[in-house]
Amino acid sequence: MTSVYYLDKKHTKPFSVTFDRKELGMLLSIYSQRVARGEWRDYAIDLLDDCAVFSIFRHAHETPLFAIIKAKGHKNRYDEFTVFNGQKRLTKSRNLPEALSVFDKQSHNLNH
Repeated sequence: MTSVYYLDKKHTKPFSVTFDRKELGMLLSIYSQRVARGEWRDYAIDLLDDCAVFSIFRHAHETPLFAIIKAKGHKNRYDEFTVFNGQKRLTKSRNLPEALSVFDKQSHNLNH
């Protein structure tokens, strides 16, 4: 007997934390700048139940150089963004532009 699957109905648990369009724009803007400089070459987005992760790679087969994690803050009242370099936490902020400013500082330190 044939089964009917309705694609418009969600059969899986919806993701509770995702990057919105504006956040993705910010992430991809910084990513594309670094790709143009030859520093980064690949990225991945993982949507988990409790967080969304934007991972940045120098090479696809390596571990991520950086991970930007969006998670819910205290009692799900606000979003929290954390930037990691490997296991080291570089910054934590309630807004993405502030969290991403760590890449401006890092780039400045590399040039001087």
